[in-house]
Amino acid sequence: MNLTKIRGNTFYIPSNTNTGVYTYKNKNCLIIDTGMNNTAARKIENVLLSNNLHPKYIVNTHNHLDHSGGNNYLTENYPGCITYTSEKERLFMENNELFPYTFYGAVSTKDIAKSNKPIKVDYTLNYGTEKINDEKFEIISLKGHTLDQIGIVTPDKVCFLGDSLFSVDILNKYQLPFIYSVEDTLNSFEHIKEIDGDIFVLGHSDKLYSKDEVENLVDINIKWVNNISEEFLTILDQPYSREDLLQNILILNDMDYSNFNQYHIYFSSTAAFLTYLTNKGLVENHIENGKIYYYRK
Repeated sequence: MNLTKIRGNTFYIPSNTNTGVYTYKNKNCLIIDTGMNNTAARKIENVLLSNNLHPKYIVNTHNHLDHSGGNNYLTENYPGCITYTSEKERLFMENNELFPYTFYGAVSTKDIAKSNKPIKVDYTLNYGTEKINDEKFEIISLKGHTLDQIGIVTPDKVCFLGDSLFSVDILNKYQLPFIYSVEDTLNSFEHIKEIDGDIFVLGHSDKLYSKDEVENLVDINIKWVNNISEEFLTILDQPYSREDLLQNILILNDMDYSNFNQYHIYFSSTAAFLTYLTNKGLVENHIENGKIYYYRK
């Protein structure tokens, strides 16, 4: 892992989950997303120390462990390190049983509940301009992947998008990535086009995006949502339960469903699309023989 300069005082550490770094004159730095766990945090720490940087601030774009799992290591080892996120993401981070509950629908198995240690948040960020150590950052609402995900634009006009936008590689690999709300996701796609930024960093991508490139990627993501919606509607020409609908999606697209956790990611996203299509008046449901069936209206 290396510290890669983007522009001005804005850097990032490329990894499975990209970590943003904004540096201050006194060698303190702000970290954007901390990786999956203590191991990831130690790697981030080593990169920062090798560049004479001191972790002082953490901003989490959202609560998922691959973006916040390194927080506790950094705050425990660097007293005075201050953590920020949005209001509703804070609820999930400080009450970490909430995500498995929303994901699984009850107390979840250990496969899903990977951590039982709350992540302390010091301050809630509001949308708009926020000062952190006298530097101005723009906080953007990018909900959809989670309840209250945010993007952050540094003073160098570099925007960290979290998981609000999926790279082509991610769409090809998973085909049905995790979405909490399809409607909010589509609204966030439009917000991304309006962001006053020059360079964009995704949570999971090995490249940086220019303004034109990110707008093109937004269009690809919109097309993906529309294609998935149309595929759902085509299958639902016949009534199917949620499980049977997902079975069709998995088999028709030759998707990997051998992992318990990955299956439930697909299962949750299936619910998100069913909600979206139902609310648009395109899908209805009925209960028969102990099952809820969904069908095209």
